[in-house]
Amino acid sequence: MSKYQHTKGQIRDNAIQALLHDPLFRQRIEQKQKGKGSFKRKEKHGKGTGCEGSDKKASYHCPSAFTVKKTACAAAY
Repeated sequence: MSKYQHTKGQIRDNAIQALLHDPLFRQRIEQKQKGKGSFKRKEKHGKGTGCEGSDKKASYHCPSAFTVKKTACAAAY
């Protein structure tokens, strides 16, 4: 069994009462899993790693004169 490191300093009188006011036993609000109030703004997994759907923006490549000029200007600097 692991030993809990409380944040109450040195307990003198009532150890149970001191531990009840510790952050370990604070009130927590349970989030609903389904129905009203269950919407989570932060997704469970990162959005950038999705493999579903078409990924046309990342794979689309259109060589044009504008990109050649831009690279030529960048090489001049």
